[in-house]
Amino acid sequence: MPKMKTHRGSAKRFKKTGSGKLKRGHAYTSHLFANKSTKAKRKLRKASLVSKGDFKRIRQMLTYMK
Repeated sequence: MPKMKTHRGSAKRFKKTGSGKLKRGHAYTSHLFANKSTKAKRKLRKASLVSKGDFKRIRQMLTYMK
């Protein structure tokens, strides 16, 4: 059986925390900032954790992530 390949797009988007959870960045942060409030832009800066339902799917794509 050959080795499984890591999904490279996912590997670039997610980082594993010390406790084993997955950290992700927010969407809607690349352009059109004139339409967004200062508060909304500030909240988008900080990373958040992947939800429980998505975690299962993403974990399969990131087979060998330490």
